[in-house]
Amino acid sequence: MPSIETNELTKRYGDTVVVDDLDLEVRAGEVFGFLGPNGAGKSTTIDMLLDFVRPTSGEVRVLGHDPRTESVAVRDRIGILPEGYALYDRRTARQHVAFAVELEDADDDPDAVLDRVGLADDADRPVGGFSKGMRQRLALGMALVDDPDLLVLDEPSAGLDPSGIRELRDIIRTEADRGATVFFSSHVLEQVEAVCDRVGILREGELATVDTIDNLRERAGGASTLSLTVDTVPESSVLEAVDGVRDVTVDGNTLRVACADPSVKAAVIAAVEDAGATVEDIDVEEMSLESVFETYTERTPSEVEA
Repeated sequence: MPSIETNELTKRYGDTVVVDDLDLEVRAGEVFGFLGPNGAGKSTTIDMLLDFVRPTSGEVRVLGHDPRTESVAVRDRIGILPEGYALYDRRTARQHVAFAVELEDADDDPDAVLDRVGLADDADRPVGGFSKGMRQRLALGMALVDDPDLLVLDEPSAGLDPSGIRELRDIIRTEADRGATVFFSSHVLEQVEAVCDRVGILREGELATVDTIDNLRERAGGASTLSLTVDTVPESSVLEAVDGVRDVTVDGNTLRVACADPSVKAAVIAAVEDAGATVEDIDVEEMSLESVFETYTERTPSEVEA
């Protein structure tokens, strides 16, 4: 059963269509990145999943339940880090987590939760003195209480320093490893690439595409460039004969081979070695996720596939 499933999900405000006939499926146990430029409809979609906003039309199911009629069943099994969240300035970090534990009727240790999100030394500090990044860590900790089956994170890395982003990435992978589904939106594309199994890209309220990063690169025409330093340079024709090789250039003892998809790289290296050369160094340049993102947000799906 999918963790999230929508069918022709639509939200209009007057004549303005914010989300348009969205068909989306997020598999159980996967880390799913939800991308799109500002105003694409990401936050509105998340609000409909959580029943914060009612759709104009269409269907939505979260963990097998309709959040419009079974909101308690949904919220009992999910952890939420919304983009806009409220904390109480006079309460300490420990009091916030303890409140979340009580609300969920869970048995989590608040100090263990705070340690997990890097706030163990700040447990007794009033939240009013916290930085934006510290507040983000605390809100994430509260979302993790009671081991939710589904984590919904809206811009979870906002305000975090590089250390906090690394810890967030570790937490997301740990949650996925225990079987939870993680659904999050983010503008930090490197973060998305580091942790996501698949991504969906929203464009003007419509789902432009859903796939793995590697497949999106391939479909967007972004070849991987494999740079090989070798002791002797084989004939270019040896590599050009490998299925999936788009181009070969030679610069001294360095071969630069443009590959149509990641699976071609191993065949290229094997072909070089079969030709009697020794590979001394390997470097890989991928089409940046920013370029992939721009491809799918500036062109229609049919234009990408053309």
